[in-house]
Amino acid sequence: MKWRLIAVIALACAASAAIILWVLDASQFGHWLQVHTGTINESGPYYGFWSGFGSDLEEFGILGAIGAGIYQLVKKYNCHEPGCWRIGQHPAAGGQFLLCYRHHPDYQGRKPTHELIERLHREHLERQTAMYSKLHEPHQHPAAKPSAASDVHQPQPSASG
Repeated sequence: MKWRLIAVIALACAASAAIILWVLDASQFGHWLQVHTGTINESGPYYGFWSGFGSDLEEFGILGAIGAGIYQLVKKYNCHEPGCWRIGQHPAAGGQFLLCYRHHPDYQGRKPTHELIERLHREHLERQTAMYSKLHEPHQHPAAKPSAASDVHQPQPSASG
């Protein structure tokens, strides 16, 4: 937050200085701008612009697209905590979020130690084993009364008969 404020103040000061210089010496600044953008001393109106500075507009667009692509790639892999620019390497909430070690709830703001990694791995294996055993539990126990299960679909004799 502090760096953003400093950057905004620096940009505001630079813009103010440029405006003040332009107002104090407008003819020199205007001539400099015309020469460097190619709108003066050429064979036709704006020929110098489109064959010089103006032809770079496409390159600025390409560089902007490359920059946007890099930003999106970084945004995909950075920490999901709002305002954090670190790379999110640790999944949280069943893999829905990628968080850095500072924001991951298991790490409590510290880099994971060897003991923490072992404990989390052991807990993960216990959860996997419990899920695996519950998944295969119905297939391991044979039906207690197979004949009782087949009698359910047969008509029962009535009490009046």
